[in-house]
Amino acid sequence: MLRLPRFRMIEPTTWTEAATLLREHGASASDIAQGTPNLPVMVVAGGTDLFPNMKRRQFTPRVLVSLGRVKGAREITNGSLPAQGPPMGLRIAAGATLTEIAAHPTVRAKYAALAQAAGAVSTPQLRNMGTIGGNVCLDTRCNWYDQSLFWRTAEGYCMKTHPSVVCRVAPSSPRCLAVASADTVPALIALGATVSVENADGRRELDLTELYREDGIRYLSIGRDDVVVSVTLPDAAGWRSTYVKLRDRNSFDFPIAGVAAAVRLDGDTVTDARIAITALASRPVAVDARVLIGTKLGDDAIAVAAAAVHRAARPMDNTSGTITQRKRAARVFTERALRSLRDA
Repeated sequence: MLRLPRFRMIEPTTWTEAATLLREHGASASDIAQGTPNLPVMVVAGGTDLFPNMKRRQFTPRVLVSLGRVKGAREITNGSLPAQGPPMGLRIAAGATLTEIAAHPTVRAKYAALAQAAGAVSTPQLRNMGTIGGNVCLDTRCNWYDQSLFWRTAEGYCMKTHPSVVCRVAPSSPRCLAVASADTVPALIALGATVSVENADGRRELDLTELYREDGIRYLSIGRDDVVVSVTLPDAAGWRSTYVKLRDRNSFDFPIAGVAAAVRLDGDTVTDARIAITALASRPVAVDARVLIGTKLGDDAIAVAAAAVHRAARPMDNTSGTITQRKRAARVFTERALRSLRDA
């Protein structure tokens, strides 16, 4: 049995208190998603990814700042049309569980890709605990990294936990090639989401794509003293969206290729389009979908968009499935997703 290392749990009641505690216990703005077991303090929400990583000694923080008692951490605020200003969309607090998001009537009706992605994460038990904030910040994965300490000690470490060691997937690579595998992130990107982040210096808004870096170790652009507070989706009038994924075991596995697509229609003509992919690089990738604008989502236009996704996919041999299978799946799943939006 794998056991957790010893740690101290602190339970703040506000986002500001949580961010302040991170700074007080040694988290640094310059410490950007460091893949090291020696981080002094970390944030935990549902713990569905962090606790297994701690059991494998990928992280051994002395202090955990829990978001479970933060006021309003699970709110999902319905969009509305204010008296003045542009239409409002949907604000989802970072502590909202994946089950709550997948079942929420507004998410299901207006942001289908997000409902599908949240509902496709792991098992019901883990969706009941896992949060949108945790999925947005999900650690990158690799067949060499996601093993027990005993296995990694016997077989050999990799640069994600020991920077002086080579990448076991590509020994000549100057960086870690661990893969980003969050399901909700490509859906959020395709839906035009922004994210609210807070640290001890204050709160700021980022486009969701700004949150990620093409680096398996430093995969987030924010510091370890930052807390993701909420995700905001713009008004979805006229938009259709969907998410499809490939995984070994269709009941609970991480994606080995995932595609989210969203199109805005005026009648049957596309006026805007977004496509994003996951599990095919060290960060989620937004693919230029402007080729679809002005079309009626005909087969030729879909084929061109799918070819662009195929070119953007850069899978490595660091997870299940072959490189060829996963790259081809990016094309095929894009075609399926766009045809489903056309025929909806």
